[in-house]
Amino acid sequence: MRVLIMSTPAASHLTVMVPLAWALRAAGHEIVVAGQPDITGPAAAAGLSTAVIGDLFDATEAIRAKLPAGKRPNEAGRAQASGADTVTLVQPWLFHARYLTTFYLDFARQWRPDLVISDPYEFSAAAVAGILGVPLVHHRWDLHPVDDSALGLARTVLGARLARLGLDGELPAPALVIDTAPAALRLGPEDAQAVESGAPAGGPPVQPMRYVPYNGVASLPDWVQEPPGRPRVAVTFGALTAELNGIPLYRAVIDAIGGLDGVEALVTLPDAHRAELGPVGPGVRVVSPLPLTLFLRTCDAVVHHGGTGSSLTAGALGVPQLILPQLGNEAVWAEQMAATGAARAVTEPALQNDPEVLREALTVLLSDGRYAAGARRLVEEMAAMPAPPRVVDGLERLVAGAA
Repeated sequence: MRVLIMSTPAASHLTVMVPLAWALRAAGHEIVVAGQPDITGPAAAAGLSTAVIGDLFDATEAIRAKLPAGKRPNEAGRAQASGADTVTLVQPWLFHARYLTTFYLDFARQWRPDLVISDPYEFSAAAVAGILGVPLVHHRWDLHPVDDSALGLARTVLGARLARLGLDGELPAPALVIDTAPAALRLGPEDAQAVESGAPAGGPPVQPMRYVPYNGVASLPDWVQEPPGRPRVAVTFGALTAELNGIPLYRAVIDAIGGLDGVEALVTLPDAHRAELGPVGPGVRVVSPLPLTLFLRTCDAVVHHGGTGSSLTAGALGVPQLILPQLGNEAVWAEQMAATGAARAVTEPALQNDPEVLREALTVLLSDGRYAAGARRLVEEMAAMPAPPRVVDGLERLVAGAA
């Protein structure tokens, strides 16, 4: 079968789908990732065929334009969304779909997919699937509520425009939802039960799938092969934080670790920000950004921002986490991950900026065995979820039944 994969233009929204794309390819299916250069670049790096639709989106530029000088998004007070705050999370992608659906549809009509797989907020994918009459599968990249509130907003905002493009009826719901978050991370008992049972009331069936860590590709550095001589804490804040006035946050975390006896820090930071960070002590190694899978197993804890990839990769590898959420739904990830017992969270920006607060949190994380035990439980739960090849079997049946 021919599978069209679509994603909103953020690399982390696409990379969570890469292991499923690999499994589809390994099963003999034809894959194309269609989207803006923000995602087609990472898709090509993962060995997937691509179709470039539109220009570079560059979310960093759009966010930075609204920031006060020297303030991170969370310090500006407009960055965080609660678990139920669908409008805040969805609004940018509603405008995105208004302008790009026509171009996606033109490509899809020529390529003629049998199945469309997308992240839940790429509403152009639902339009393409509905107009072409092929099944739509949502692949969650976040802790989305198990409901159709986002799709309902899209139907209201985009309905008339999509009807003019040829959509007969309303924007379709997905035939299946794939979810890589284990039940322990769901937003509430109802969501956890819905995902576990695969049958949320009134919604599409949900297929749990094991999260296979993929954070990009790189050469394995020599230092990774050297066993650390003392406890090691990784510090990694994703692709956006340094660009969004985040260097003082790096500094606070490094200063916090510097006050811990016998602990070393491994900090990933883009080269362009090294000078701004300033000098670091002998127990701090600053390296260019690397896939977490290359080095995280060598660490006793990780400090990160609460992104999907960082949270689930640390979860899959059994590393206790200190989460300092910055924007979007990251505070929800921090809260839910802390509830599993595998992490601590510091949400308030002023507390995130205080090395003493961070040092205390790291001291407890490294010394209290309950966090390591919570991390091990999370590993076991994630490992028990169905692997991507098993999910491919179900997608094949879904397409066969729709034919």
